[in-house]
Amino acid sequence: MNGNKAITKRDIDFAKWYTDVVTAAKLARYSNVKGCIIYEPNGTAIWEKIQSVMDKKFKETGHKNVQMPMLIPEGLLRKEGELVAGFAPEVAWVTQGGEKKLDERMCIRPTSETLFSDYYHEVVKSYKDLPLKYNQWCNVMRWEKEARPFLRGREFFWQEGHTVHATREEAEAETQKMLEVYKNFFEEYLAIPVLSGRKTEKEKFAGAEYTLTIEALMYNGVSLQSGTSHYFGQKFSKAYDIKFVNKDNKYDYAYQTSWGTSNRMIGALIMVHGDDNGLILPPKIAPVQVAIIKATTDEKTNELAEKIHQTLDKANITSYIDETEKSFGYKLAEAEVNGIPVRIELGKRDIENNQITIARRDTLEKNTISINENIVEYIEDLMKKIQKNLYERAKARRDSMTYKAKTIDEIRKIMSTQPGFIYAPWCGNTECELKMKEINGLKSRCITEENDHDKCPVCGKTSKYTVVWGIQY
Repeated sequence: MNGNKAITKRDIDFAKWYTDVVTAAKLARYSNVKGCIIYEPNGTAIWEKIQSVMDKKFKETGHKNVQMPMLIPEGLLRKEGELVAGFAPEVAWVTQGGEKKLDERMCIRPTSETLFSDYYHEVVKSYKDLPLKYNQWCNVMRWEKEARPFLRGREFFWQEGHTVHATREEAEAETQKMLEVYKNFFEEYLAIPVLSGRKTEKEKFAGAEYTLTIEALMYNGVSLQSGTSHYFGQKFSKAYDIKFVNKDNKYDYAYQTSWGTSNRMIGALIMVHGDDNGLILPPKIAPVQVAIIKATTDEKTNELAEKIHQTLDKANITSYIDETEKSFGYKLAEAEVNGIPVRIELGKRDIENNQITIARRDTLEKNTISINENIVEYIEDLMKKIQKNLYERAKARRDSMTYKAKTIDEIRKIMSTQPGFIYAPWCGNTECELKMKEINGLKSRCITEENDHDKCPVCGKTSKYTVVWGIQY
């Protein structure tokens, strides 16, 4: 595999490779609005596909879509102190409307817990009203210092679920259930293996009692927090006075959760599956699954292309015929860099021999089949193989960069060669957690269910937890 000349080789400069793929695949570009990204049609289409699949899953679990305002009055934001403190450095403020200075400044939503809590204060009166299970698709703004397409930016695509319950048990079950929804989506649709666990106190969401997370490992060994689910308990309900009459006819504060993810998922797709030829999309999440590319435009070729397109369409396999006036070779390269899972090539020789050439994007392998063969069955089987291969390939790569360590020296040695996930004991002390950060910016990713009761590599005390550590985006 020689690679695309417009793309820096992945193993030479991963950061430059990432930018090159984003550009070459026409996913996004930097805008003239500092810190903000333009999401181009190809990138937006992937997000729309992600959104359609996840939205269906949320509705299957009993959630309804709502839309909250974009602006949050400062007084409303400040009702929950931990949230304010956590987001303060990233908040963008509106201080003037038209020619008039506002009596109270308003922030552009960085997240919507305060808005949902204020709403719940108004509508929750009885246990009979509960649970309320809502989801929102929107854009949010966080005043990031730098912009990297799909990874960091001041404005980005966002999904956030917010629920309110009558009991702690219900709310905690919801917190766990939605993390599993995220995990299933990543592994089944994005073909990205993830670790799941609990965040440390330092790394949890501001205002949460605890946070659950899924963590994915990119090709270069850097971790990406990919979805989080938060149990709030009664913290927000007490701050926003969300009370209801329970089954015992007594007033009680409600129990809340929230869970969210973002267009970082597209960044994960690029960094886990992409290669030196560009983007590679798993068939289950690809907006277009098959590219039909003709070498000639004679009547017989045109008729065959259209017949294949219609046959695939009837089988709910998304495809397109490239009718542009670009060269045959350019069309092939474009489909490849855009990550289209399957490519059907109709060359002059193919037509003469009553066959078609089919290429798979993940391995770049090509095969010919007769035009009389069941094309739907062949493509469906091929897409299953591609989906499986991408997951297994990503898992094998992740496993090869997953380590166990018990001492600081072992951790330093690992980080000096190839970063990845490091399973290591931890005493539970935040000071020791911060000391770990001195090793190449190492951070706790999640607490696992395991605990070997070894010694903390920093202080030497008996560990309370086994933690997965890693460098993060």
